[in-house]
Amino acid sequence: MILAIPYQDEKVFQHFGKSEAFKLYETENGEILNGRVVSTNGNGHGALAEMLEQWKVSVLICGGIGAGAKEALTQRSIEIFGGVSGSADQAAKEYLAGTLIYNPDVACNHHHHEEGHSCSGEDHSACGH
Repeated sequence: MILAIPYQDEKVFQHFGKSEAFKLYETENGEILNGRVVSTNGNGHGALAEMLEQWKVSVLICGGIGAGAKEALTQRSIEIFGGVSGSADQAAKEYLAGTLIYNPDVACNHHHHEEGHSCSGEDHSACGH
């Protein structure tokens, strides 16, 4: 099984649609066989679901993710575990151990962000962020 995490500075990147890289973990029998970082080549939002499908990803662990991206991933049978932060490697290990803490209702939009959520480069002057 291939597990993917939006990745930056060894951590779970918090805005799925703006991910510049993913760390892909090849797993078998609850163990990580290897991990590699792959670039999104500047692709965003819609193209990311297609890229994950091409990489044969079964599970996505992420921070914030919008409804459109969730729908595109669900259509590709990619299971989503959102609302995760911290070390990407630790999140992958926790997922495999069945101890990952996540939020099944996580959402990201441009008007309300969860505490600690970072959307660099966006204009939040209207909402005070």
